[in-house]
Amino acid sequence: MLKQFAIIGLGRFGSSLAMTLTKLGAEVLAVDLDAEKVRQIAPVVTEAVEADATSESVLNELGVKNFDVVVVAISGFEASLLVTLYLKQLGVRQVVVKAASDVHGKILKSVGADTVVFPEKDMGRRLAYSLVSGSVIDYIELSEDYGVIEIGVQGTLVGQTLRRLDLRNKMGFNIVAIKRNNHIDMHVNPDEPLREQDIMIAIGPNDGIHRLNEILERR
Repeated sequence: MLKQFAIIGLGRFGSSLAMTLTKLGAEVLAVDLDAEKVRQIAPVVTEAVEADATSESVLNELGVKNFDVVVVAISGFEASLLVTLYLKQLGVRQVVVKAASDVHGKILKSVGADTVVFPEKDMGRRLAYSLVSGSVIDYIELSEDYGVIEIGVQGTLVGQTLRRLDLRNKMGFNIVAIKRNNHIDMHVNPDEPLREQDIMIAIGPNDGIHRLNEILERR
């Protein structure tokens, strides 16, 4: 059964999230007060609605309580608090809210937000990891210790096999898929040589990124 998401607020973060969720096969309702933002995203998502989400009656009419997850991606401090409060009062099961600061995040938690995300902080962390290791294309933190990492195959990695690299024993990475020519192969062959521009998708400890960089520099 497809998961249903409602994204409230179509700034850069909200729009990117809505489009990515749609690409991943989810049903997405996109909501914003700005008619132009709604018009631009309408062809991409399941449904796009121009509405004032700071009104409890509007949220009720949108049927938000029927969605699996509602993401509040509004930038305004007061507006995001108000919408979060209304969503929980309406019985939304999981409310994810974008916060601008630690204080903002704590207040959002106090009014019922199930998950608080910090896009600017997360993007800074992801950039730091990519700068530390040129092979790391992207990084998504799952916890303080673990993350999902995309490792680009280049240089000395080309022609290597996963069995020979032995990333699990050396740095705790589990390679869960290989992305090649926009196709993701979940059935990874450990003896197939890696090709240039392949992307390894791994789950592992954050400190493994530093060890990866050290190994590549020694090769």
